[in-house]
Amino acid sequence: MPRFAYDLHIHSCLSPCGDALMTPPNIVNMAYIKGLDIIAVTDHNSARNVRAVMRAAEALPLTVIPGIEVTTAEEIHAVCLFPDADSAEKAGEELEKHLPPVKNRPEYFGEQIIMDENEEVTGTFPLLLPNALDVSIDALQALIGSFGGFCYPAHIDRSSNSIIAVFGEVPPEPEFASLEVHDPQRFFENVENSRYREGFNIVTSSDAHRLQDISEREHFLELREPSFDCLRGALCSRLL
Repeated sequence: MPRFAYDLHIHSCLSPCGDALMTPPNIVNMAYIKGLDIIAVTDHNSARNVRAVMRAAEALPLTVIPGIEVTTAEEIHAVCLFPDADSAEKAGEELEKHLPPVKNRPEYFGEQIIMDENEEVTGTFPLLLPNALDVSIDALQALIGSFGGFCYPAHIDRSSNSIIAVFGEVPPEPEFASLEVHDPQRFFENVENSRYREGFNIVTSSDAHRLQDISEREHFLELREPSFDCLRGALCSRLL
């Protein structure tokens, strides 16, 4: 089966922690230069730049999966991926309703810039996007699934905003088929963590907030083709 190089966790300039150079054309061109086949744009709690990134990639041999990085009520980050821009945007609109009414302060947190595929600024988002939603990790899968998407915990090896940091382990419920590990070499040096290789698909993505941090051609998935359906088939099935 063909192998495709991926990075399924990339932020655009919509995320306040994202560099101003993380524009739709810059993201896809850097991913292409680095030899990636599939990327996902996953801004915090919103999908307002996914369509622009997808359009910017239309002339490139690069598949862009629309996504969102959700912050749950427990302050757990989860990567959520969707079949198309419409589904992602509808999910994003719903998730934005669950944000606390806290305005962004660009001087402290950074701008939250909405762009089109030509780098034209079309607006900014007023509420602080990375804040925790009033949606629990238990309810997240059903919510994302109602828009045709799927999700899995992000960077479980980090000391904050990870499911292990909150619960001390990956609990049996809710059940996930995949886990994102940012630094698998370091994480799996601890023999206690080897259990997470048993039964889970391990995904390693960059969580890039700067262009230079987008993954090199080093992480691969075996897929029939670089599409959402094949990605869902690979990442939503538990290993035996």
